[in-house]
Amino acid sequence: MHNIQVTHNRGHSRFEITIEDANAVLDYTLADGLMTITHTFVPPELRGKNIAGQLAKAAFEFAHAENLKVVPQCSYIRVYARRHPEVQRILLDSQ
Repeated sequence: MHNIQVTHNRGHSRFEITIEDANAVLDYTLADGLMTITHTFVPPELRGKNIAGQLAKAAFEFAHAENLKVVPQCSYIRVYARRHPEVQRILLDSQ
């Protein structure tokens, strides 16, 4: 897959990737300087293409740019953070 575009839908507090009719999303909430990532979903037809990783990367880049700490409520985001030490400095573990 090439030229995958991540869209930040601020009105719905989510990052999105749409390919043909399939929509992958990463949902979050913002409060008190915290970005809580609540859910990541990639439909079966888009799995195995690093779509969730691209959504996570965009979310962490946004959090960094906005000086937010990230609370990883979503299990995928906890795994992503373990695999990407560069995001540790803005991570606030929810456990």
